[in-house]
Amino acid sequence: MTATVKGPASYFPSIEKKYGRPVAEWKDLIRSSPLTKHMELVTWLKAEHGLGHGHANALVAHTLAEGPAKR
Repeated sequence: MTATVKGPASYFPSIEKKYGRPVAEWKDLIRSSPLTKHMELVTWLKAEHGLGHGHANALVAHTLAEGPAKR
């Protein structure tokens, strides 16, 4: 039996299908943005990349919760 994905990650399959980019690529874009505040990033994703509010919000929330990328 597989566990049901909950929270922001539950949007990831539909984000990848609708926008044609893997979630990792969206997260890299978010981390490389000079913006740092949640709603600034959501607005940017919507305006510059055409994401819907729910999808942008899910990506930003999940990315910020992970903290800075480990490189």
